[in-house]
Amino acid sequence: MEFLRPATWADALAARAEYPDAAPIAGGTDVMVELNFDIKRPPALLDLTRVGELTDWTVVDGVLRIGAGLTYYRLISELGTRLPGLAMAARTVGSPQIRNRGTVGGNLGASSPAGDAHPPLLADDAVVEAHSVRGIRHIPITHFYTGVKRNALAPDELIAAFWVRPATGPQQFSKIGTRNAMVISVTAFALSLRPDRREVGTGFGSAAPTPRRATAAEQFLSDELTASGRWESRTELAPNIIRRFGELVAEAAAPIDDVRGTAEYRRHALSVLARRTLAWTWKDYVTEGKAA
Repeated sequence: MEFLRPATWADALAARAEYPDAAPIAGGTDVMVELNFDIKRPPALLDLTRVGELTDWTVVDGVLRIGAGLTYYRLISELGTRLPGLAMAARTVGSPQIRNRGTVGGNLGASSPAGDAHPPLLADDAVVEAHSVRGIRHIPITHFYTGVKRNALAPDELIAAFWVRPATGPQQFSKIGTRNAMVISVTAFALSLRPDRREVGTGFGSAAPTPRRATAAEQFLSDELTASGRWESRTELAPNIIRRFGELVAEAAAPIDDVRGTAEYRRHALSVLARRTLAWTWKDYVTEGKAA
């Protein structure tokens, strides 16, 4: 197996173009597991850890551009208040050692339906920035996932960064696993309220071939909050609204039976997570209004 270790981003893109079958590796928290269990045996590894610019983040015209090599630990400690939903998801990833090595860019590249970063990225309408020797592409997150562990990257492309707007309202993330920590989710759900745009964002994982948004649930809740004036009044949500929101989220799922759970359980659990996160998020929104 070839081991490629470029020192610059330009060298990394050149190596990717020459070795399109090489497996990119940053934290290695997914790649090394696949190698150790002989799930994959790529002809080459493309080590990106020497490319310092991948670990940077900045704000451009009010939008966060976060390098693909930023670790979960740094995301939590440096961006937790700006991206609370994504930070919540990052805190559930593996152990402290994994969070010190693993990256959101790696989660995106692996594109597993169970990846913890995907639901909040969907709820936040993130955009993936892909580079190649041919140029730069910006891929909306809703177009990024194309199948089970497949994505829209071309063979010669690498993820440079992702773009996401800082939170303008409360966000939540919740997942269910077979134990409380260091576990792949049975299902997961993220919710984002955007009162400045009168919008609701959702994302869920481990309940379809790809991470998905529950667009009908988003539209239902946004319409309900607008028509009732609750964006302004912040009055309590009626139980039937919360219940219907959970039903619509479950309807968006297409789960399977596997060793971690049945399809029936996943759909039920997703509905429960949606109801709970909506209750928590709305409570935070009401509390913010009283403190303002």
